[in-house]
Amino acid sequence: MTRTLAALAAVLLTAACGAEVAAPRAAAEVTVTNCGERVAYARPSRVVTNDTGITELMFALGLGDRMAGYVIPAAAKSGDVASSPWKADFERVPHLGEKIGKELVQGAGADLVFAGWNYGFSESTGFTPDALADLGIATYQLTEACRNGVGEQRGIMPPLDALYTDLRNLGRIFGVEDRAERLIADYQKQIADAGKLVKEKRPKVFLYDSGLDQPFTSGRNAAPQAIIEKAGGENIFGDLDDSWTTVGWEAVVDRAPEVVLINDYADGDASTPEQKRAFLESYEPLRDVPAIREKRFFALPYAALVESPRNPAAVEAFARFLAGA
Repeated sequence: MTRTLAALAAVLLTAACGAEVAAPRAAAEVTVTNCGERVAYARPSRVVTNDTGITELMFALGLGDRMAGYVIPAAAKSGDVASSPWKADFERVPHLGEKIGKELVQGAGADLVFAGWNYGFSESTGFTPDALADLGIATYQLTEACRNGVGEQRGIMPPLDALYTDLRNLGRIFGVEDRAERLIADYQKQIADAGKLVKEKRPKVFLYDSGLDQPFTSGRNAAPQAIIEKAGGENIFGDLDDSWTTVGWEAVVDRAPEVVLINDYADGDASTPEQKRAFLESYEPLRDVPAIREKRFFALPYAALVESPRNPAAVEAFARFLAGA
């Protein structure tokens, strides 16, 4: 069976419970750099977030009381939310709906929307920072999802730097800089401690998100790049200057991964880790790929594989797997 580590949840729960949360300072306008632009923010008090990891960034900073609510698919409530160290926050803060849109955020009285490109923002739906600015609603864009100037490719800095950048920016915007710095220091220590498990030989790792005809995977700008690298592996698509992207099965075969890291959406449909593994093992072109032949699979939750405060614990969990594999 696909292996997962309960240690991921245990480590996160330890960090989430008993954390001392600093009270936000009095309101003041601050300016931060978001996706390469200097943006001024008045202190928001009715934030709407989109997606699990983005919402957990607010919760990790103790900012649930500054939120009007969050938007996630219903399936995520029985998956990622159920396993979240911030489950109690998810229960306290209103779940506004499954799909974000202008009417939803206006109805919630939002004064800031925290989302990202392909994490809510999309030209195809007309839900963009520019469209919200026209409505008088401020936006903060997830740094992992910032576009890098090449078409719709995303990612402007290494994934963990993106996490720390967002924590620091949010800390300034909401007046909880000390809390942000404590979190960053804790995360950096957790990742450094995980590095002590890393062996000299770094196995080649294929991140399998989804896709039958073509696999969806991680380039060097998405969180799996940092998780794989810091845990002691090598992302076989770490040369791609993008975050989440589609490749071909031929490229997977050519790069001969030794481990498959599966994105577990925990949504109960035909994309469970077991079903993904069954497909990979039955797909004839992959028959001689070392990871498939030697049955080396590991799964991590979706919310641990996108930019989120679960990333450091994911590094530790995957490092323990690679060290014992």
